Amino acid sequence: MNKGNELKPRIGFFGRRNVGKSTMINWLTGQQIAIVNDTAGTTTDPVRKSMEIGGIGPVVLIDTAGIDDEGDLGKMRVEKSMAVLAEVDLALLLYTEWGEPEERVEHWCREHGTPMLKVQTKGETIDKGQLIEEIKKALPESAYRGRSLLGDVVSRGDTVVLVTPIDSSAPEGRMILPQVQVLRDLMDIHAQAFFCQPEELTSTLAALKEAPQLVVTDSQAFRKVAEIVPDEVPLTSFSVVLARQKGLFAEYLEGTKKIRNLKDGDQVLLLESCTHNVTCEDIGRVKLPMLLKKATGKDLVCEVIGGQSPLPRDLSRYALVIQCGGCVITAQQVKARLLPALDAGVPVSNYGLALAWCNGIFERATKIFQQ
Repeated sequence: MNKGNELKPRIGFFGRRNVGKSTMINWLTGQQIAIVNDTAGTTTDPVRKSMEIGGIGPVVLIDTAGIDDEGDLGKMRVEKSMAVLAEVDLALLLYTEWGEPEERVEHWCREHGTPMLKVQTKGETIDKGQLIEEIKKALPESAYRGRSLLGDVVSRGDTVVLVTPIDSSAPEGRMILPQVQVLRDLMDIHAQAFFCQPEELTSTLAALKEAPQLVVTDSQAFRKVAEIVPDEVPLTSFSVVLARQKGLFAEYLEGTKKIRNLKDGDQVLLLESCTHNVTCEDIGRVKLPMLLKKATGKDLVCEVIGGQSPLPRDLSRYALVIQCGGCVITAQQVKARLLPALDAGVPVSNYGLALAWCNGIFERATKIFQQ
């Protein structure tokens, strides 16, 4: 499946000031991407550059500030560099000597399951081809060759109906990314895909010679679509499909069931991975909080964090964390986003799964993936 810029594998370069991070990125890309200077701390904010690696495809190289920076401003730069660790699929740790800063990065990678490649830059002659080969070995294949979204439940020639509402929250003149990704996956499988809006679903099903093997709907139309699609026809949502590919699906399934335990005054944290214009029909900020309160009958406090903004330091105060589908970020980023909550003992869910629960069709929406 083709990937957008956000979904390219990310390789971060970490190390102390003046260890050669920027020089190495310029050397690998053959371009003057990062500023190189003898002055310590030249790199202040993360710098990103795409390049092609044979056998992998396009990747994003990320230059970061020194992990040994000092002073109040320096500490902020270090925090930014450490935050980049949460979004990379591979960390290159450059060093001339080994000490506390390097131990800190290595410990983080070990704790979060992020692959790390150590590169000695002092007194060593580094061969570019050999380094590229080491990168290719260390970068998880899952970072650049994702599994099929529906290949294990849909076969060649199967009929799949995709229900895609068009309302004020839909992007102008195009479909949202999860819908495009599912369509492309179905084309790769050589299945037959039919699109319609909820209002046209009845006539679409009637026009088919046989019942479809699967119906996939936008989460916000769950209830209406479930009333139309016969019980014997499998039904799920775009968000649930993506959650299974990118998120911690087993944890999502268990965490979603915790909705029934929410109490008055409980805080729920909703995580959105993209930045978009908020409308009155926004799922994360309007519809989902409203449905959660209605389904539980509780006065909940819902908080939304968008993009890749830092998470609150104390996650233990939340009763539940709900992650969006994550269509614009990598699986590693989704995982890194959720692990702090799980480590704090906070259950996690997903927009699509939470919406299915609130609409009373959680079991139906996940059944096809649990058989």
